[in-house]
Amino acid sequence: MLNNILNFPGLSRLSPVKSPPAPEPARESKFNINQPGAVYDLAMSVRNLVQGAKSDGHELVVLCIGTDRSTGDSLGPLTGSKLKTLNLFPHIYGTLDDPVHATNLETMLKSINTTFGHPFVIAVDACLGKLENVGCVTLGHGSVKPGAAVNKDLPPVGNAYITGIVNVGGFMEHLVLQSTRLNLVMKMADIIAHGLSFGLGRPQSHSK
Repeated sequence: MLNNILNFPGLSRLSPVKSPPAPEPARESKFNINQPGAVYDLAMSVRNLVQGAKSDGHELVVLCIGTDRSTGDSLGPLTGSKLKTLNLFPHIYGTLDDPVHATNLETMLKSINTTFGHPFVIAVDACLGKLENVGCVTLGHGSVKPGAAVNKDLPPVGNAYITGIVNVGGFMEHLVLQSTRLNLVMKMADIIAHGLSFGLGRPQSHSK
């Protein structure tokens, strides 16, 4: 019986069984700010991102997008200001003192591309989403489209992005952003700033 199986036509010519291909690494990670390990998990993801960018010879830039004239849209500049107080990393753009928003975003992108030979931009921005995702921070590879929720035609930004889902989208987005709770935005800015700070490392002094 065994000989009959081994001599079955074509069986001996079959290729060895191949292992299934390894799954690709996730292109996006989500962190709920109410979970105790949110800062640590975000920091580890940022660190992996940073190490990969550095190994490819990139110069890291953090670009925080938004305006303090809208509660929901203030996540970016709040994060930028908090990050500057936590970390001496020199290439942080977009703060409460000097926000980057719809009217100056393109100018800032041109400036970054002129200043840095091989920049890797981590864009930080607020966004709207589903009710169950409000309060989540997302880190992903690729660019973010600022202003998409409020129908602003702005260029895509970043080699990677960190977005905070500050409220529910789908209806009257301008009013939704205006009525977003500052408490939530402040908590999200704290989580993102600390996660970025730990992930970037702590330079000892500003570069000149």
